[in-house]
Amino acid sequence: MTKRKLNRRQQWRIDKIQQERVNRVQRKAAGDDLPGASQLGSEQRGRVVTHFGQQVVVENQNNERIRCHFRATLEQLVVGDRVIFQPPASAGVGVVSAIEPRTTVLKRPDPYGNLKPVAANIEQMLITFAPLPTPSSQLLDRYLVAAELSAIEPVLVLNKSDLIDDSNAEHVDALQALYLKLGYRCLRASATTNDGLDALRTALQGKTSVFVGQSGVGKSSLINALMPEADALAIGDLSTNSGLGQHTTVSSQLIAFPGGGELIDSPGVREFGLWHIGEEELLSGYTDLAPLAGRCRFRNCSHRHEPGCALTAAAESGAISSERLENFFKIAETLDEESRARY
Repeated sequence: MTKRKLNRRQQWRIDKIQQERVNRVQRKAAGDDLPGASQLGSEQRGRVVTHFGQQVVVENQNNERIRCHFRATLEQLVVGDRVIFQPPASAGVGVVSAIEPRTTVLKRPDPYGNLKPVAANIEQMLITFAPLPTPSSQLLDRYLVAAELSAIEPVLVLNKSDLIDDSNAEHVDALQALYLKLGYRCLRASATTNDGLDALRTALQGKTSVFVGQSGVGKSSLINALMPEADALAIGDLSTNSGLGQHTTVSSQLIAFPGGGELIDSPGVREFGLWHIGEEELLSGYTDLAPLAGRCRFRNCSHRHEPGCALTAAAESGAISSERLENFFKIAETLDEESRARY
């Protein structure tokens, strides 16, 4: 049988149908196979309170929660985003059509080195540590720098204060004194004995916060102590052999505290690092060191061996913490070569 010859209009219609099928598959894969206008209500403002897969849960101004798709053309949505969305006219799901400008955004690199947002519109970062695992100022500095660079107010929270004894009290007290001298707020609490929880509740009131800190410091335990009904947050057991814990919170969500304030809890928040920044940006995150950097004798001072270095002189005189300066050098060595080359 000879192949039927198509005229231009017939070929155009066939190509159009095929392209529509391709586009439909692509939209579905991207989560943009969305309800039509007749299936949706009027636009309104809301906030993303849960993120999972290709959908989010949006809370409107009446505290109603609606599951929504989001348009593939939007920037990646994260918990805390303030959005414009259309709820379903009856049953079904709504559609997020726009993201309002973010006041702050916490980002971390993906496996390919691209920065991805993990939470938005955060006002306060609760940097949690504990007597065990043994806390280090270098690790706390990493979180403090990340908070400073993200324009998020940091608060240091020493959890498991009931574990302080003669073997670790001196180290813990010195660590807390270091940051109090720098003007950072430091709180002590215990999710086990409930000591210090009232002061922590006060710090949380009226603000959107995130808890960060290494595994085993009791972040989920603190959340559950502050709000017992949040027991859906799984708590990892602390290994008696290694002294390290494991967190098992798997979803990103925004939790409202009964006494006021909100918490964004996301595994991605806990995993952010600093390797994607350059040394100059790292230094700017040290609020006590950065103002001195421009006072060195040499404009391109590396602050390591040059004469007339203002940072070295300040550390030697006790004007700044030599421990913090040493932490800066150690963290700088962990930055990737490409980032350091930009300095």
